Amino acid sequence: MNKVVMTNTMVPITAEDLKAFDGLDVDFQIIEGTTEQALLEGTRDADAVIILAEQFTETVIDNLQSCRSLTRFGIGYDTIDVPAATARGIWVTNVPDANYREVAVHAIALALSVTRRLPALDAGIRSEGWASSFFPGVRRPDDQVFGLLGLGRIGRRVATMAQAIGYTVVAFDPVVAAADAAELGVELLTKDEVIARADILSIHVPLMESTRNIIDADALAHMKKGSVLVNVSRGGLIDESALADALRSGHLFGAGIDAFGNEPLEADSPLRDLDNIILSPHAAHWSEESWNETRRKVLEEAARVLRGEQPRNPVNDIRRETAA
Repeated sequence: MNKVVMTNTMVPITAEDLKAFDGLDVDFQIIEGTTEQALLEGTRDADAVIILAEQFTETVIDNLQSCRSLTRFGIGYDTIDVPAATARGIWVTNVPDANYREVAVHAIALALSVTRRLPALDAGIRSEGWASSFFPGVRRPDDQVFGLLGLGRIGRRVATMAQAIGYTVVAFDPVVAAADAAELGVELLTKDEVIARADILSIHVPLMESTRNIIDADALAHMKKGSVLVNVSRGGLIDESALADALRSGHLFGAGIDAFGNEPLEADSPLRDLDNIILSPHAAHWSEESWNETRRKVLEEAARVLRGEQPRNPVNDIRRETAA
């Protein structure tokens, strides 16, 4: 019998979802893997593990006795020690294509809500019955530059949507060719150039050591006065204390942030008391359709590996490790 363990109880799995394992003898279990000890005890004898946001460190991975795959419930896999898994011959997989449309929409929604001051207008109506629409810094998209850090699947979708609204789009992505960007109508620039030129700066990069705090105090200082920062990717990409300072000083017009260094956001976070930032609870991925598609693809990915097939969306290559 194959044991499949999901390490978070937040995701309801239905009998329909479990049809992905048809033809396999599977014991499917769900645990609350909120601590390292819970992960060590709950996944030790698992043949496949499905991870929401739990920390799969080298210690946890080395404790796995028969695991063949670690599948991330979503796109980012920064909570998994991929080299440790690769060394143990364990596939690491994700679902990169189930919610990219939702994430792109959320980025645009945050950008527009901040730049059009929708929360302030709504609050004014609710408290006073009216609100002044005459506010400095509100500008038309046709005269603004929408900057992207990252031009992958989500970044490309955001670029197309931003252009449709009227923005000029520029981007930084070291693995994208200028010709490919040009086909999208996007000008490729250096990271520093995008940061300096953008009226709206939207981040679409994975969290790695090379991207941690990619927007720090220095980067914020080089953003245009009156510009807007949007992050629907990962917490840890922004120095949140420096962001709070830039918002408080008025250097930035506002920000829309969907991911944080610590989630839930701490009670004493400097971001919680600012009125020129919109905060959402890592919700950019969500729609009924994306949720159903992600659940289905996650279980199908685990089932493929249990059947001895190669996963559809590997983020490592254990065949190369085996050959070495």
